[in-house]
Amino acid sequence: MTEKLTPAAVEEMIRTRPFHEWLGLRVQKVDESGIELTATWREEWVANPERRYTHGGILATLVDLAADWALVMHTGRGVPTIDMRVDYHRAAMPGDLTAKGRIVKLGSQFSVAEASVHDKDGALLASGRGVYLTASPKA
Repeated sequence: MTEKLTPAAVEEMIRTRPFHEWLGLRVQKVDESGIELTATWREEWVANPERRYTHGGILATLVDLAADWALVMHTGRGVPTIDMRVDYHRAAMPGDLTAKGRIVKLGSQFSVAEASVHDKDGALLASGRGVYLTASPKA
């Protein structure tokens, strides 16, 4: 991709998807090596009402999205996930979450990217790596 995408332009692309809009995603930064996203915490994320931690599916989603969209400077779009692994490091308590994605290997057909999710204090909550289909879409 030759044009320079701003965080606002990438956020506009991301938020055209209803699920991403529901997550309250905001793009903090984007460059050749990756992306940083913030997700606005929602009460619906609570997995256990007594302990109030965030459902692991939300953390996995943020790992996938940050790794996926780390590739946007090279693809100009989000790309399909082929495979993904997530590790959970600690419970995510209520509060906005930050996901940081970076490219590990950029390929013409498949690419690898990884991401980490942090709480408002910067504590690592989850991390993971995915394989993404980065081949040009068929016309």
